[in-house]
Amino acid sequence: MRLPWRAVAVSGASMTPVLRPGDWLLVARRARPAEGDLVVAHHPRVPGQLIVKRAGHRTEGGWWLESDNQRAPGRQDSWDFDAVPDGLIAGRVVARYWPPSRVTVFPSGRPAPGRGR
Repeated sequence: MRLPWRAVAVSGASMTPVLRPGDWLLVARRARPAEGDLVVAHHPRVPGQLIVKRAGHRTEGGWWLESDNQRAPGRQDSWDFDAVPDGLIAGRVVARYWPPSRVTVFPSGRPAPGRGR
């Protein structure tokens, strides 16, 4: 049986300041993203690698995913690989549960705390 949730660790600085390396996220599989949501996707060019990005907007090819920190070393997003097909979206980030001092719930369709639209 496949659980409706999965835990994902953040590595890299592409989503700072909202997400930091070492943050642990609760991801709802099958949740439909909305513009502004944090999502986890399978990297379209690196099999087996997951990425955490912000859903920018829908295109004919899928979701345009962007890093919050475009200056982060090694960051990769739709500016590098184009829109990500729906089938590669693994789920929507619903909460950060670690570290305890940064526990946050991320409602769908709203910018994450610390990030305006």
